[in-house]
Amino acid sequence: MARKIAVGMAEYRVSNDPEDVLCVLGLGSCVGVCLYDPVRRIGGMVHVLLPEHLPGQSNPFKFADTAVPALLAEVEKAGANRRNIFAKISGGAKMFSGADTLFDIGKRNAEAVKEALKVLGIPLKGEDVGGNRGRSIFFYLEDGRLEIKILGRDVMVI
Repeated sequence: MARKIAVGMAEYRVSNDPEDVLCVLGLGSCVGVCLYDPVRRIGGMVHVLLPEHLPGQSNPFKFADTAVPALLAEVEKAGANRRNIFAKISGGAKMFSGADTLFDIGKRNAEAVKEALKVLGIPLKGEDVGGNRGRSIFFYLEDGRLEIKILGRDVMVI
């Protein structure tokens, strides 16, 4: 029986139990980043709030530029092989109409996550970012699928 494990803001979770489902409820401008090793069935998720690390902040899981490498390190520590790891991401919505690009935190979060993955050489195998609606995500460690629920729409699986 699947066990749902919530990932709060600026938090991460890693598991090697294929019964686990890592989830974030109510992603808006934040981005959920999922890393998965399909050979060893080890995965992790981080709930990113902002694109860039701010001076004086000690939590690396809050910022895209530090959260992605920190999550990778934790997934590897749990036994994942970097050569097998891929990523899936979701979130990054524009939650306030009329916001210009500077204040479109969702877009900036998604771009920063993609850049961090690129720098680390982690392939992005699926994404659902942008738009103007929040979403909830469910990352299944049995097979690495990411289920995305947006209010008023059919469930999407990537």
